[in-house]
Amino acid sequence: MLCLKLAEELGVDIASPWVLWFKAASLPALVSLLVGPYILYKIFPPEIKDTPEAPALATVKLEQMGPLTKNEQVMICAMILAISLWIFGDVFGIPSVVSAMLGLSILLLFGVLEWDDCLGEKSAWDTLSWFAIVVGMAEQLSKFGIVTWMSEHVAESLQHFSLSWPAAFCLLQASYFFVHYLFASQTGHVGALYSAFLAMHLAAGVPHVLATFALAYNTSLFGSLTHYSSGQAAVYFGGIFTFLYSFHNGFSKQSHQHY
Repeated sequence: MLCLKLAEELGVDIASPWVLWFKAASLPALVSLLVGPYILYKIFPPEIKDTPEAPALATVKLEQMGPLTKNEQVMICAMILAISLWIFGDVFGIPSVVSAMLGLSILLLFGVLEWDDCLGEKSAWDTLSWFAIVVGMAEQLSKFGIVTWMSEHVAESLQHFSLSWPAAFCLLQASYFFVHYLFASQTGHVGALYSAFLAMHLAAGVPHVLATFALAYNTSLFGSLTHYSSGQAAVYFGGIFTFLYSFHNGFSKQSHQHY
């Protein structure tokens, strides 16, 4: 959402963003789902490879959980409604923000969530606060021509190297991805660099839809670069097995912790 909003400030207006995003991401996502587990299985083979008791154990656990509760049913219905409106909201003229607020309102009205639960989501409030600041800052930077000026200079530099737009696309995407080593927040990274890098892509002749979505995809992917690159990464790092690679004097050292 933040990436699309920033793209709009640069004149990139994408109709039916969810549908287009789904079409563009479906192929790499399916390949990752099919190939990823196999690669991980080969690199990190599990110690236990045969679990014949798993189906029976799962059946017992499901019986212990019992049928769906009222709150769980309301949660499922609210999610289906919110996602459906997110996908087809443009047809009915319903913005995605309204869809999200409608889903949250249903959960609050039926008692699935309490307002204290919402207040306890500090990361969500942090993102919401920065969202307004970042969008406003991006709008002003575009208004005063700073983003355009910087993107034109970078585009001129790329032209000196006689780079075609596919080559410029790969170079800019790689730069945007790996510079996240300097950030500890995905939101902060997007706010600081997304508009500038998108403008560079457009100035280099990269198709606007490709540039917009590729940067948005990388915004999700670089969250796994380091143990501090995103909130999710911190959770993974604090799990049962932790791998931390540090580079010192040209040698790669691997530390392994087992909790």
